[in-house]
Amino acid sequence: QCTYLEIEQAERTHAVVLSRPAWLWGAEMGANEHGVCVGNEGVWTREPVEEDEALLGMDLVRLGLERGSSAREALEVIVALLERYGQGGSCKEEPVPFVYHNTFLLADRTEAWVLETAGRYWAAQQIREGSRNISNQLSIGREITAEHAGLRQRARSQGWWSGDGEFSFADVFSLTHQPARMEAAKARYRAGKEMLRQHTGHITAETFMAILRDKDSGICVDSEGFRTAGSMVSVLPRDPALPCVHFFTATPDPSRSVFKPFVFVAGLKPVPQVRSPTFRDDPAKQIPRFQSTVDRRHELYRRHQAALELMERDQERGQKLLQTLRDLEKQGLEGMKALLEGTVAPHPEDLADLFFDCVEAEMKFY
Repeated sequence: QCTYLEIEQAERTHAVVLSRPAWLWGAEMGANEHGVCVGNEGVWTREPVEEDEALLGMDLVRLGLERGSSAREALEVIVALLERYGQGGSCKEEPVPFVYHNTFLLADRTEAWVLETAGRYWAAQQIREGSRNISNQLSIGREITAEHAGLRQRARSQGWWSGDGEFSFADVFSLTHQPARMEAAKARYRAGKEMLRQHTGHITAETFMAILRDKDSGICVDSEGFRTAGSMVSVLPRDPALPCVHFFTATPDPSRSVFKPFVFVAGLKPVPQVRSPTFRDDPAKQIPRFQSTVDRRHELYRRHQAALELMERDQERGQKLLQTLRDLEKQGLEGMKALLEGTVAPHPEDLADLFFDCVEAEMKFY
């Protein structure tokens, strides 16, 4: 049972860790036990959006992670389900539907892909070197590695492409008159690309964290009813003997949140402090949907919010708290660095408690 649709079950699914809006089934980003990571963003294209309920892009993120043991396999899972069921339905917990198509970043230890969609149509690009970012717009031009079998025919039949010359997915399927938020996305995309370029050859987990916290570029959003929600950074060593490490904030606005490390091991300690409550009569599951609201904040989020209010009221104490939280993050980063360089070999039970312990420490500071 996905957010809106029921689809056939797979015989076997992989263990996953997900960062998701609490009301729906899917996820905005996550990882699985095989070191596959997937994240998505909304886009608007020439293909009309479907208000009829189908799969959400966020459902596809989770399905790719649950059913794909490599980035390529996750991509194949996503496009097969997209072609079969389509994407549609509201992506926001509000009575007025908010609908979009999706772009995805997929990576594992050995390869990386960008997948972009327009309705049931799609194009994918394998990233063979350097860095790549996405930001609420189509960005795959002519460098298409794989595509929907009917993609070019669709473009021709709609009069979007003459069939002459090279085919650029972004040029052909992007809207001619972009909504205002797409214009903002262009600046954000360029800024992200430039920041990654400046760190070419020495990009670290800290580099990504700093970029995700950047307010000036609009990458870290904190306005107009939209706020950057949870954030995630993953380190995927090419050496299969080393574990993949996934850092999650589990709270909104990364500029004021702590990235905490998570590693897949047996016997993981559950972390109820970052699980949102469930509701018997959930307004997201009743038809008509979203007729009332419920408080979905988990315990860490509540404490984080109370601390933010303090930070705003008392600048000096706020700065002190932020510094303490940065120190906590630094400890986690240093510990993980030692683990990845092979200078320490922690007990599996220490890794099983790792994320729980980091959340507990953050809550104590609050």
